[in-house]
Amino acid sequence: MTAFTPTSPAEVLAAVQWAAAEEQPLEIVGQGSKRGIGRPVQAAHTLDLSKLIGVTLYEPEELVLSARAGTSLAEIGTLLADRGQELAFEPIDYGPLLGGEAGRGTIGGVLAANLSGSRRVKAGAARDHILGVHAVSGRGEAFKSGGRVVKNVTGYDLSKVMAGSWGTLAAVTDVTFKVLPAAETETTVVLRDLLDADAARAMARAMGSSADVSGAAHLPEGIVARVASGALGTDAATVLRVEGFGPSVADRVAMLTRLLAPAATIDLLPPDASRAAWRGIRDCTPFADGTETPVWRISTAPAHGHDLALALRTETPAEAFYDWQGGLIWLRMFGGAEADKVRMLTRRFGGHATLVRASPAERAASAVFEPQPPALAALSARLKEQFDPRAILNPGRMG
Repeated sequence: MTAFTPTSPAEVLAAVQWAAAEEQPLEIVGQGSKRGIGRPVQAAHTLDLSKLIGVTLYEPEELVLSARAGTSLAEIGTLLADRGQELAFEPIDYGPLLGGEAGRGTIGGVLAANLSGSRRVKAGAARDHILGVHAVSGRGEAFKSGGRVVKNVTGYDLSKVMAGSWGTLAAVTDVTFKVLPAAETETTVVLRDLLDADAARAMARAMGSSADVSGAAHLPEGIVARVASGALGTDAATVLRVEGFGPSVADRVAMLTRLLAPAATIDLLPPDASRAAWRGIRDCTPFADGTETPVWRISTAPAHGHDLALALRTETPAEAFYDWQGGLIWLRMFGGAEADKVRMLTRRFGGHATLVRASPAERAASAVFEPQPPALAALSARLKEQFDPRAILNPGRMG
């Protein structure tokens, strides 16, 4: 087994060219924080990008940042915070959920997995903020797409193709992202002790208002105490985040309080407690228990989220909480992955599901990612043929 640890794009190119010429599969990894997602990769050699590091361009006035793919997301976050900026899609940190350390994700992994957090309801995911990439295809050919400034979107669609490809199309060496100003402050409105269906209605009212809510989640009783060291208490909590300038936040919080006071008792979380709570929700800390108990990430229409979760819990032992106004369900199963059952019910309610955590045996035996409809599967096959015809990049990971 060979482990390539390139420190430059030229070394990445050389490694992939060798693999292509010898038809030797490669597993592409950064820090390995998301290695447990997807089927086990069928490769004897590793392309380790953890030494391909460094911010190569940061222009705060232009809202643009470029970095090598192995650059730590934590390092980038600190750099942006010092200038009052951020990656607005607040990418999830999968490390603790998968039994690893927090803060080990890389900027290349953010794009490969198309990460996002609770703010996706407002800001979108990584693919909505990527401006450009440099990469090496499975053919052993270096290519670039996009530009370094927000106005230059040449090849922007090709950059988006890399988002969510999980390293199966190309080894990305450099990425350029749009960055945005961070909010001056935030407050979270907490509605107490609502049932799931009532919480869904309250979140819909909040998101439909002019309060510009940037996060809407519901944590049922039994789960809520596992977020932010119990700062939200033990009763079910429906949480609504409001961000921006201080006076504006105060006005919008007052608006939400008037709108929702008839539905529930209302508390407010100040900025520090609010940030801690949303980190916990984003990173699925209620299920980060150090086990391989199966965890599913299910996306559906927000209006159907609680009905889908109820149907799943009726069929099999499980617990769930909700993000994205109820459109994202985090589901922990207690009787095995139950992939066929989860997918059948998810399709019935109109959504898609990813098995985020499970034992290697369960991941090898299950369709980890949502099976694509025939037309989309045919398009994916054509993309794979164009980028990696010998199937040497992360073979088997996406099934």
